[in-house]
Amino acid sequence: MSEQEAVRPPANHGWRVTLAGLGINLALAIMYTWSVISSGVPDGWGWSQADKSLPYAISCLVISVAMVPAGRMQDKLGPRLVATIGGLLVGLGMILASFTTTPLGYVLGFGVLTGAGIAFAYAAATPPAVKWFPAAKTGMIVGIVVSGFGLAPVYAAPLTNWLIDDFGLAQAVMVLGVAFLLVVSGLAQILKTPPPGYVPPGTPPQPAGSAPQRKEYAPGQMLSTWQFYVLWFMYACGAGAGLMIISMLAKIASVQAGLELGFVLVAVLAVGNGAGRIVAGIAYDKIGRKAALVGCFALQTVMILLLSQTTADSLLANATVLGVVSALIGANYGANLALFPSVTKDYYGLKSFGVNYGLMFTAWGFGGFLLALLAGKVYDETGSFNFAYYCSAALLAVAAVATFVVKPPRRVEEQRAA
Repeated sequence: MSEQEAVRPPANHGWRVTLAGLGINLALAIMYTWSVISSGVPDGWGWSQADKSLPYAISCLVISVAMVPAGRMQDKLGPRLVATIGGLLVGLGMILASFTTTPLGYVLGFGVLTGAGIAFAYAAATPPAVKWFPAAKTGMIVGIVVSGFGLAPVYAAPLTNWLIDDFGLAQAVMVLGVAFLLVVSGLAQILKTPPPGYVPPGTPPQPAGSAPQRKEYAPGQMLSTWQFYVLWFMYACGAGAGLMIISMLAKIASVQAGLELGFVLVAVLAVGNGAGRIVAGIAYDKIGRKAALVGCFALQTVMILLLSQTTADSLLANATVLGVVSALIGANYGANLALFPSVTKDYYGLKSFGVNYGLMFTAWGFGGFLLALLAGKVYDETGSFNFAYYCSAALLAVAAVATFVVKPPRRVEEQRAA
């Protein structure tokens, strides 16, 4: 029996799938501990700050590109197989990286293989979960599933730091690779989509005699709408700004504030990241997409400008204050990962949600790749992150304005009838 062919499941099966997706994402977010891993690179390896940015930046790019075939495979073959492949690739990439001391080795292992594995498992975690619940709960369910990806550094950052301190970087990366291979591949076996014709409990009844409204877009149809490109730009701005800060957070605290907080700030940001996804998902359901998106972009702009003013003699150069700023930056970044899957589902439907969101998700990788790499190169040239801060703040402000322009697409036949 295939994943798509099943008898009517027990009422709580949707929550099992949701919690399995949450668990998978809790294991996948090893990439958010990169600032801890990169700070553990021995000086003897001779890596520059740009070298330390490269594996992370490549990982962002690979994740976004691999999400497209991964999403298509999820739609066609089901989530279980795709997530299992993801778990294997995540583990093998980390294990390969543990045998090298060069930036190229980490680019291939952490950047390419682990990045591809994250894409496959991540692409398979959310679509089956949202299909078990009515549309009114889309934001909440997406927020819960993806919150794992944000919350993971709460345990992964101190764990990684402890492993590096006690066993060295190579052994730490090896242990993490084996552990995440087993966890992701194991939880993948729980993922399952509803049977054909399944109607989630709580779905409003269809009025008698009315035809169901179909809002299903194939990938090509989605790409023919102008709304896709505006949303893509907005996603790239929001995600790129957050990923830039995540990749450099330990360095920012050390250089600008003179505080050696390391994994502590990564963990604090992760709490905000995970909580922001859940809060944003609920806000999406309650106050609507426009208000949720504008609030996210505006607050992130303010937080990054505040961070740009942090110096050793400023009020911001305080562990508590910097922790609050980091948590809010994490929350606003994480909000993007709940809001944009929800927008994609509402604008373009569930039938091709896997590949459609995969195409939308390329914005996440593009934004993260460019801004993370920009921050590393700017610091190597100037000894400051300020130019990167101002660029990302300007992009966020433009994205906030674009929120007032974008609106749900109408199908061609609807446009002709209007």
